Amino acid sequence: MMMLFTVLTLIIYRLAKMVYAKFSIPVFHPLLLAPILLILLIKGVNVSANQYLDATKWLTHLLGPATVAFAVPIYKHLPIIKKYMGTIMISVTTGTLVAIFSTFALSKMIHLKSDFLTSILPRSITTPIAIEVSKEIGGLPTLTTVFVIITGVMGGVMGPSVIKWLSIKTPIAKGLALGMAAHGAGTNKTMEYGEQEATFSSLAMIFAAWITLLWGVLLIPALIHMKPLF
Repeated sequence: MMMLFTVLTLIIYRLAKMVYAKFSIPVFHPLLLAPILLILLIKGVNVSANQYLDATKWLTHLLGPATVAFAVPIYKHLPIIKKYMGTIMISVTTGTLVAIFSTFALSKMIHLKSDFLTSILPRSITTPIAIEVSKEIGGLPTLTTVFVIITGVMGGVMGPSVIKWLSIKTPIAKGLALGMAAHGAGTNKTMEYGEQEATFSSLAMIFAAWITLLWGVLLIPALIHMKPLF
């Protein structure tokens, strides 16, 4: 069972990439199309989500080595990273604040319950850190994970179109934008642009996680307990 679903997952993802390469339509993006096809497959053969996750868990374990591998391009581009470190930190810090405040404002506008609100506030960082922040502020880690995935997939699908529409040209700007907006999925997408873009996307993802951990202690609890202004 484990080998079968692992192979099917890899085949479906590969087919989704081939479809996207041929048609280049956002709805056919592998990060969107592959999960949809996998959901249909799992439902069709009457396999539970837990059974599927257990059968393909080694693919998830590969996230660790893949994340560590980001250190290689970061080391290769260390001189340019040092040169623009101030820009990187200001950009990522601003991005984390925009993510938190926009999520908070929208949640309040549509009157989300408090446990739902605390669960989605850390949605704009990579999953392991988002789960820890969610636990710290009283959220539901499972719900947080869902919204982190949604954020990453939507950012990976829509990000390149936004970059093209805004005429963003520099590798630094492309990398920071996708890494901040779509964390792991965005970083995966930047590899299609080039090594520099992937490097700065990795940095954005890492720094965003660190900074949001800080906000999880200093800012988010204050927002959650803030009394309505009107």
